[in-house]
Amino acid sequence: MPRRRVAVVTDSTGCVPETVARRHRLEVVPLTVLIGGVEGREGIDVTSRDIAAALNARRYTPSTSRPNPEEFAQVYRRLLDGGAPGVVSVHLSAKLSGTYDSALVAAREFGDRVAVVDGRSTGMGLGFAAMAAARSAAEGQDLDGVRAAAESTASRTQTLFYVDTLEFLRRGGRIGAASALLGTALAVKPILHVSEGQVVIAERVRTSSRALARLVELAASSVDGPVDIAVHHLAAEDTAANVAGLLRERLGDRLGDMYTTEVGAVVAAHVGPGLIGVVVHPRD
Repeated sequence: MPRRRVAVVTDSTGCVPETVARRHRLEVVPLTVLIGGVEGREGIDVTSRDIAAALNARRYTPSTSRPNPEEFAQVYRRLLDGGAPGVVSVHLSAKLSGTYDSALVAAREFGDRVAVVDGRSTGMGLGFAAMAAARSAAEGQDLDGVRAAAESTASRTQTLFYVDTLEFLRRGGRIGAASALLGTALAVKPILHVSEGQVVIAERVRTSSRALARLVELAASSVDGPVDIAVHHLAAEDTAANVAGLLRERLGDRLGDMYTTEVGAVVAAHVGPGLIGVVVHPRD
C-alpha cells in the first residue's frame, strides 16, 4: 500500500493559479472581503476585478478579514480523517494578517499532527513556499521535512513591487503613516519589498516608467542561479506582460517557471490598481 502523504494547506492570498494548486493537491482556505456591506470569499464570491472597480469608482473602501479558527479546524479535521498522517499549513506573513494566528489556534486541537508555517510574505512569495511544501509531501517527506521545505523557501524568496500610491497600504495599516507620507512626497514612485514579513520602501524614483525599469533591474540583479519568477498585477495586464518579457530576456536560461497572474482580492484591496509585483524564487 502506498504511503499516505502529508497534506498541505495554504490560504487564498498565495495567488497560486488554480490549475497549479490542483496539480500540487493544495488545500486553499479563502479569506473574506467586504465591499459596500456585502461579504464574500476571495476567489469564490469576490475577485480582484471587483476590488479594482470599487476602488476606481471611489464608492466603497473594501476591507478584509482572516478565516476564523474553526474554518481551519474543519479543513484539518477532514484531511486527517481522510488518512493524511499530518498537515502543514502555510500562510501569509503574521505581520500582515491574523490568518497565521487563526491557523495556530485551530492547530492546537490536533497536537503535533498539524504544523503551521509563517510564509513571511503574500502573493507568490507565499505561494512558492506552499508549492515547495507540496512537492516535499509528494516525495514522501514526513511532517518535519515538509515544514522545513516551506520554511526554507519562504526565507529565500524575494518579493518586490511597485504601486501608484501608498494610500491603500496606509489605510489598511500595512505600512506606517510616516513611510507613506515620505513615499509620496514630491510625487515620487515607490518600489517596495517584503522584509522580515513586513512591507518596507526599497527605493523611490521619479516616474512610473523608471520605477518599472528599476523593478526589473532589482529583480534580475538578485539572481545568481536558476530561479522561478512570478509577475503579479492589478488591472495592469499589458504592463505585467511587458515586465515578464523583460525578465525573460534578462534571465535567459536561468529562468525556470514563469507565472504571470493578477493578484487576488485581498492583496488588491490593500495595494490598489496599477500594482506590478515580481517574486523571485531561487531553485534548490
